[in-house]
Amino acid sequence: MLIHLIILIPLAGALISLLAGKNNQSLSRTIALLGSLISLVVFFYAAIQHQVGNTELLSLNKPWLPEMNLALKFSVDGISLLLIALSQVLIPLIILSTSKIEYQKPHLLYALILVTQSALVGVFSAKDIFLFYFFFEAALVPVYFIALNWGNKESSKASFKMFIYTIFGSLIMLVALVFLYSKGQTADMDALISTAELMPSGIQRALFWAFLLAFAIKMPLFPMHTWQPDAYTTSPTPATMLLSGLLSKMGVYGLIRIALPLSPWAAEHYSVIVIGMAVIGLIYGSIIAIKQDSIKRLIAYSSFAHMGLVAAGVFSGNIESLQGAVFQMLAHGVNAVGLFFVAKIIFERTGSRSLSSLGGLNKTAPALSIFFMIILLGSVALPLTNGFVGEFLMLKGLFEKHQLWGIIAGLSIILGAVYMLRLFQKTMFGESNELTESVEDVSGTEKLTLAIISGLVILMGVFPNVLLKVSEPASEALLNLLAKI
Repeated sequence: MLIHLIILIPLAGALISLLAGKNNQSLSRTIALLGSLISLVVFFYAAIQHQVGNTELLSLNKPWLPEMNLALKFSVDGISLLLIALSQVLIPLIILSTSKIEYQKPHLLYALILVTQSALVGVFSAKDIFLFYFFFEAALVPVYFIALNWGNKESSKASFKMFIYTIFGSLIMLVALVFLYSKGQTADMDALISTAELMPSGIQRALFWAFLLAFAIKMPLFPMHTWQPDAYTTSPTPATMLLSGLLSKMGVYGLIRIALPLSPWAAEHYSVIVIGMAVIGLIYGSIIAIKQDSIKRLIAYSSFAHMGLVAAGVFSGNIESLQGAVFQMLAHGVNAVGLFFVAKIIFERTGSRSLSSLGGLNKTAPALSIFFMIILLGSVALPLTNGFVGEFLMLKGLFEKHQLWGIIAGLSIILGAVYMLRLFQKTMFGESNELTESVEDVSGTEKLTLAIISGLVILMGVFPNVLLKVSEPASEALLNLLAKI
């Protein structure tokens, strides 16, 4: 059993960073990087064993409060395996991305990042509803403090708004989970599925909307998205990367793991409404992104739009769309971290995030321009990049479910190309000015981080079946469960 080590290793790294790396950024960053990499190595060993049939390494079932049927139960399937892999890969890259800027209290910053890594593994592997809820909330807390303490002067207000939104949704989810527990007298997710199937339609409706609200806020999904642009814009880059690359995936995972199987009739009954909300958000976010002058705000609305399409894919109810949604979560996580890292580099070099004040960076920073283009092409879903696979499968599945919404969602391909190519043109092309004429190109850890992200963009696009085969059995199992309703 290694799942508990994968959760505990980042926590141990956080503690060592706090104690040994106090006010020493280089040391605390090294400790955090080692902790995240050790967890990554242990996980990939266990994941390889899991795929050849040795599933015990990524499962744990220990009684916690046996008289209340509560247990420390963890296990993974193909979907959760891929999302844990995403968190394990992105956290070291996020730590690497901080190497060129000095932070106050760096030991605390890196400790909070590692706590987030630990909580994410818990979210994606918990099989007890209250354990899931604990880790779901635990992942938010460190990111909130990162945004609050290392953001700009407006981050306090934006962080508080984010916190209020998510806590409100989470409290409603907690009420729904307690109700489920009271009916089934167990917190085991697998055992509760059979209980949920027998519940009257009215109760399923209430449960579904409670779950949807909680997870839609975290993603976010239209119209529960209003906290997101400000939080992404004002937060420091590590917090923005965590929010966009990883925490938003918790919302989608919650839909897959909680909302659909624990309120199956209502999920099918209201699927077209949710798809409509998602597609409206997709088009709305894309149009707003086109109008943005701030790089971070443009990427924030882009992220919001992408998650709308993912939500539509989850509720389309066929294997193509669900597989596409899972794959797109991975692709979007990689691309979002890459785009926000490029935005960070541009700001550090020029002191500006305004598109109207930039231009000509390809002349002085050609390596940055090449990496930026690769990541951007993944985001606009160019064939043979990671973004293409998920978007193609989701749009195909959505069109089969609801042709009108599928056609409207297809407009996102054009709109996405418009705002992303505009972003590239405004920053990299055109005439240089006093802000951009002497910009230093990327080097060292910056180049390494961008090279890894760019490599993932290409590898995931060229060899998508490696990942799709991992998630396919879990996707089919979920759809078979829903088909029984």
